[in-house]
Amino acid sequence: MVMVLTSVGLLSGGFLTTVGLLTRERIALNKQMEIERAIIQVVPGTQASQRMHEEKDLIVYGCLDKERILLGYAIQATGVGFQDKITFMLGTNSILTEINSLTILDQKETPGLGAKVTDKESFLKYWENKDCTRPLSLRKPAVSPEKLATSEINTITGATISSEAVLNTVNSSLEKVRKFKEEGKLKIKEENAR
Repeated sequence: MVMVLTSVGLLSGGFLTTVGLLTRERIALNKQMEIERAIIQVVPGTQASQRMHEEKDLIVYGCLDKERILLGYAIQATGVGFQDKITFMLGTNSILTEINSLTILDQKETPGLGAKVTDKESFLKYWENKDCTRPLSLRKPAVSPEKLATSEINTITGATISSEAVLNTVNSSLEKVRKFKEEGKLKIKEENAR
């Protein structure tokens, strides 16, 4: 019995390892395509993007039009939500004063509550065309869009922690990107745009 179980375990492990090795490139390619679609979504008009800065939980992409003029920045950031990490892509204009939109790339929040961070009607629509010259804040309880201030985002009812996690990560990411820009760390490199 031990020999049979050991053999089955070894064969199963070997099979899973082989499948993992064979699909690794495809998974990486799909992830890259998802990131490129998100960049185009959050910075409309993007014809090419370039990774300008990368650190743990933060990647800044420069978004260029067909004349290679900087349209804005796509900021991929990760923060800790209620259950696990939330990764999103945030689009801004080139002077970091306005948020175009936000999209969630990955989350493992509570279904029906915190997972609403991925829902356009419940959460994402409130990020469109927001003034980010000062830190954004959450509006609690949620109000109709016309009652929101230019730097307010509606919280998700029953999922305040997830809403706050995204908001705090957005505010800290914008602060870091502004600092990188002031320090001259965000420059377009001709050979790396795609």
